[in-house]
Amino acid sequence: MQLCHMRLIFFIFLVAQLSCSAQTSSTRIFTGAEQLDSEVIPLLLNKKVGVISNHTTTIGTTHLVDTLISKGIAVKKVFAPEHGFRGNVGAGDKVLDGIDAKTGLPLISLYGKNKKPTPEMLQGLDVVLFDIQDVGARFYTYISTMYYAMEACAELSIPLIILDRPNPNGFYVDGPVLEKEFTSFVGVIPIPVVHGCTVGELAQMINGEKWLKNGIQASIKVIPCKNYSHKDKYVLPIPPSPNLPNMNAVYAYPSLCFFEGTSISVGRGTPYPFQSFGYPNAPHGSYTFTPVDIPGVVLNPPFEGEICKGHLVNEFSEFWFTSHKQLYLDWLVGAYREFPLKESFFLPSDFFDKLAGSKKLRVWLTEGKDASEIRALYSEELKRYMSIRAKYLLYADFK
Repeated sequence: MQLCHMRLIFFIFLVAQLSCSAQTSSTRIFTGAEQLDSEVIPLLLNKKVGVISNHTTTIGTTHLVDTLISKGIAVKKVFAPEHGFRGNVGAGDKVLDGIDAKTGLPLISLYGKNKKPTPEMLQGLDVVLFDIQDVGARFYTYISTMYYAMEACAELSIPLIILDRPNPNGFYVDGPVLEKEFTSFVGVIPIPVVHGCTVGELAQMINGEKWLKNGIQASIKVIPCKNYSHKDKYVLPIPPSPNLPNMNAVYAYPSLCFFEGTSISVGRGTPYPFQSFGYPNAPHGSYTFTPVDIPGVVLNPPFEGEICKGHLVNEFSEFWFTSHKQLYLDWLVGAYREFPLKESFFLPSDFFDKLAGSKKLRVWLTEGKDASEIRALYSEELKRYMSIRAKYLLYADFK
């Protein structure tokens, strides 16, 4: 697996890391939601409001919806993405319609029968507010929810206000760019795996590049963060979803998520989801784990109840990604090379190709290409994306 150098990298960067603060910006960053009184409330007065949000949609420790109601804003509906309004629904599990116990507001699922709000769902609303913390990976579905909200609002001429938040993986761009024929809910726009944008920047890109259906454009207003740049290392105050419980998982997620389309576990159903990987009877690895059901986090995880052997990479993640600023493809390359039955490495579905954004990554792996060769093969498409991205940046870039 050629993973032994992880420990060396860990110690090389340990001293420097201990001297750094959790957030490299010396000035406090203010999210779009934290500018509610000055920038947002004036846009919502005397209007019927729908809010697309989840458990990360907070101002301090108070949920945005609760704050809006306390200020007299007429919130009429709440729309919930994957993992639900309160963030307690496992990955891939349907989110159900219902009533929010705290506010009494109707909850409308955007991760069940409908991924896109229907005209009936949006009926009676004057404006829609979007505020969800993203993690900066193309296959993290919150940006797909935003895409379909933009499309639905554009079709009905309903303004959409996007309250921006920093991207915790916004300090680099890497990975293959999605090809159109591989569009799915884990990839709706032609961007690389790590896109290096906030949701506000992506919304402007979607509009500007006319990526919505039939080239329509939404009436959007982005409330940008204050004092944020893509050079900042931003630590999320709230875990963004049940299987990304800490920053080690957030950093490793874009590199490890490819395994979701393979016969490799990424630690779902263990204390270290997206911080470990392995499978039963693996030929290498010093870490063992047994996936189990964890209500509200994951049900029926891969290899449930089976002892898996592999690697625990939680100590490695932050030091690699914040210093090297690229995907760690060696995990994927090494796992494929050591897997005993190559024909069963990829799951029978095409989910791996949807995550990768094309068939190319699968082909490169089967051809025996190493991480540096794979990176070189998608470098030109990455350069083309970077030129597009530059047009829509709201914040100083990492370069």
